[in-house]
Amino acid sequence: MTIFRHELRQGRTALIIWTVSIAFLFAVCVFLFPEMKGEMDQVSDVFSTMGNFSAAFGMDQVSFGTLTGFYAIECGNILGLGGALYAAMCGISMLSKEEKGHTAEFLLTHPVSRTRIMSGKLAALFFQIMVLNAFVLLISIISIYAVGEDIPWKEILLLHLAYVLLQIEIASICFGISAFLRKGSLGVGLGLAIILYFLNIIANISESAEFLKYISPYGYAEGTEIVTNISLDGVMVVLGMLYGACGIAAGYMKYNRKDIL
Repeated sequence: MTIFRHELRQGRTALIIWTVSIAFLFAVCVFLFPEMKGEMDQVSDVFSTMGNFSAAFGMDQVSFGTLTGFYAIECGNILGLGGALYAAMCGISMLSKEEKGHTAEFLLTHPVSRTRIMSGKLAALFFQIMVLNAFVLLISIISIYAVGEDIPWKEILLLHLAYVLLQIEIASICFGISAFLRKGSLGVGLGLAIILYFLNIIANISESAEFLKYISPYGYAEGTEIVTNISLDGVMVVLGMLYGACGIAAGYMKYNRKDIL
């Protein structure tokens, strides 16, 4: 618990900044919807005829004139990309920062196994992700209620569940990669999150690249498909959690054998 609390104290500033920023953008999007929904039908017609561009972001599947369609595209992209970047940033630095800051030597001299150190850090990583998503969901629900719209509970909860799973997968993979790094590399984590985002866009555009959906976590966190089908793709979710578990397992094996001192 000491390591868990220490990581939370170290990461609280970043957590507050990212959480407030994403929640603020969510609220802005929701409050804009009543002003825009009267014109959204025409916008939807335009976007639906833009071929590959529409397919890339799923705008050919939903209407901007509905709250669920608007929420899935606009708000979904904010949390999908912003949350993934935060998860990657935290995950990639969780272990490597100890060597980069020359604090690993001090940490490992204590009577605590490396496995317990990693478990404490991993628990703190997941806890921060849950806090961010819980606060964003709360602000989202309050904002929808404030603008007088009916809350589509099932669609909203499924969307946010998908983004939580996406962030956990990316954080887990980056956590594993962090064990292999000695000086830390924020760019590796952020780059991975962005690459996975664009892999899904490519899969949406090209039928021959649809297999990329089974690699990118954005495949099961596609907001427009979730609100259309009102379900998650179980196969993609299981694969995503498997990728994350493999990342964590690789990290544990590497860190327990790593020559740090």
